[in-house]
Amino acid sequence: CGIGDKWEWSCSAGDGIMVKDKSKKNESLHGPSPVTTFGPKACMLQNPHAVMHIQDPASQRLTWNKPPKSVLVIKKIQDASLLQPFKELCVFLTEQKNMIVYVESKVLADTAIAGDESFGAVIQKFCTFREDLDDISNRVDFIICLGGDGTLLYASSLFQESVPPVMAFHLGSLGFLTPFNFDTYQSQVTQIIEGNTAIILRSRLRVRVVKESREKKVTNNLASAVSLVNMALGVLVQQVLNEVVVDRGPSSYLSNVDLFLDGHLITTVQGDGVIVSTPTGSTAYAVAAGASMIHPNVPAIMITPICPHSLSFRPIVVPAGVELKIMLSRDARNTAWVSFDGRKRQEICHGDSITITTSCFPVPSICFRDPVNDWFESLSQCLHWNVRKKQNYLSSEEEEF
Repeated sequence: CGIGDKWEWSCSAGDGIMVKDKSKKNESLHGPSPVTTFGPKACMLQNPHAVMHIQDPASQRLTWNKPPKSVLVIKKIQDASLLQPFKELCVFLTEQKNMIVYVESKVLADTAIAGDESFGAVIQKFCTFREDLDDISNRVDFIICLGGDGTLLYASSLFQESVPPVMAFHLGSLGFLTPFNFDTYQSQVTQIIEGNTAIILRSRLRVRVVKESREKKVTNNLASAVSLVNMALGVLVQQVLNEVVVDRGPSSYLSNVDLFLDGHLITTVQGDGVIVSTPTGSTAYAVAAGASMIHPNVPAIMITPICPHSLSFRPIVVPAGVELKIMLSRDARNTAWVSFDGRKRQEICHGDSITITTSCFPVPSICFRDPVNDWFESLSQCLHWNVRKKQNYLSSEEEEF
């Protein structure tokens, strides 16, 4: 159906209601529709009864278009406790499941692995890659993480577009994002390969950092090649799973940054900084700064100040479809620093901008049971949410007093 000459409504099963401006790209009322194909062979099982863009979390299931043949195994570097699980898993995948196993080159640099003669035959079957140098986005069917939550964040950073399904084993410290126990890894991995398992789509943030100082260099040299122009502009585009943190860095002065929402200045942050997080990131740095915890299926972006010099600056939640922009205020006394999931930290100067939106490429995280039970289990086991000694029962005689 159409409304006027410029705007029209359209809807389809599973996509929700879309508002279409004929002069602009399609935008969802709940943010961008996430891509539901993960890597070259995996996709989300379509639910014919879904009539809204936001599915019942319990109905999100993983299926395979073709049987998976390759797997990326991510292991926490220089952790001796993971050597035996890593070797057991790789032997199982290569010899019993005939899988092509990808590992990072620096994992094999560990002498405890490279020097193990009994493991040499398995190493010969590995396919290796180097971060930021080799593109494996269309080679990996799914990912297995061995370690803590950081391994899942690292897996996300390796894929700047479509992410293969991720199975994370709890072999680290906290384990909020790693629901699987390694004791029964064979049956659990077999179930994943066979398909039809529960998944949760963890939304990511698409962050674009533009350095003004480098942009000026390009305007003075219009003959630069397109590739050189992008480098000279100092444009960085990054997919973030947990949070973007803008802080005052080593300076003793307050951070002073302007926060825009869809082009409108909404506030100036004066304090140690600001956290822009996904629902997944709401239980990380944000919760330590006083934010609420949001279930990963909620389409939202959380804005949390870090030690604001104000008694009324509370964390807020905004719709996933908005565009946030952060810039240094004109009267800021110092620069700011930005980091993405705790990595690639860099300085932000006057004129630089950080644009943040919800990404179309979520991380499909495989669940142990389902998205709801797994999340509350993590709240209880990892963060000890609402742990309290229960109040004693009152007898009828005590009630009279």
